[in-house]
Amino acid sequence: MKILITGGAGFIGSAVVRHLIENTPHQVMNIDKLTYAGNLESLASVSNDERYCFERVDITDRIEVERVFSQYQPDAVMHLAAESHVDRSIDGPAAFIETNVIGTYVLLDVARYYFSALSDTRRQQFRFIHVSTDEVYGDLSPQAKPFTESSPYQPSSPYSASKASSDHLVRAWHRTYGLPVIVTNCSNNYGPYQYSEKLIPLVILNALAGKTLPIYGNGQQVRDWLYVDDHAKALVAVIEKGKIGETYNIGGNNEQTNMAVVHAICNVLEILVPNKPQGGKAYRDLIAHVDDRPGHDKRYAIDTTKIEQELGWTPQESFESGLRKTVEWYLVNPLWWQKQV
Repeated sequence: MKILITGGAGFIGSAVVRHLIENTPHQVMNIDKLTYAGNLESLASVSNDERYCFERVDITDRIEVERVFSQYQPDAVMHLAAESHVDRSIDGPAAFIETNVIGTYVLLDVARYYFSALSDTRRQQFRFIHVSTDEVYGDLSPQAKPFTESSPYQPSSPYSASKASSDHLVRAWHRTYGLPVIVTNCSNNYGPYQYSEKLIPLVILNALAGKTLPIYGNGQQVRDWLYVDDHAKALVAVIEKGKIGETYNIGGNNEQTNMAVVHAICNVLEILVPNKPQGGKAYRDLIAHVDDRPGHDKRYAIDTTKIEQELGWTPQESFESGLRKTVEWYLVNPLWWQKQV
């Protein structure tokens, strides 16, 4: 397949691109606006492959998006381009509405006209995969069962509301126009090449610098943690075997409190980097509680039964193995992250 990926220079997008080029026969056309979170250095290992190409395109620019579809004639679209940081959405929601809602609308509508002009054979093959988040489902109580594909939408932040909006648009374009879509909703991703404002890289890099490790509120917020390479494999399974019109929840089956995550990072660093910048002080002594985020959801959890049973995907990394790989990557790749901090 010729797969058009939006946001392929971002954290999850670059993992998908690397996986497709390194482990499948598919071709990849990557378009990315290259905002602060987009980094072409994350694609250095595949950038010279003849099956990969990149263009700097904003998905809200309809003329450019139409040109890309016309020029590259994709067999499938994997839509990952999004503003994704909750704190940034609280401080400035406009960019989230622009990219996540308007950008998704533009992409859907261009795809609709492109799809309608395809031959019958190519129409049968075409797929539009929309990559979303578990945050659209809102807050879970401690005793509640994990989110399923039929869980109601109850977004709490401008970010999750913008993603919920885009999910609804995707399903409307399927119902109204017959666009062959599949929606995925994933849990918290972590792993190599993640931008430093997110919890796990922030804690790793702050600890290495002897800086404070900030934790919102009491640190008891629970998230399900998904290793990014496992997510990439799941998305390839969806694009190759997923059923049109369906939703697949993708999670790591690793529920952890934020406090437990920070402690786990500190424990790994004690082993890998015993010589600390702050002297003999333990890494966990750098932990500091800060005022909680407005509207902070207390728990997310994903039920992965559907994708496991229907597509045969299961996460390969435990939280312990994935976290160690992540810490080790940041330790040996300072040239990648030093430009961000």
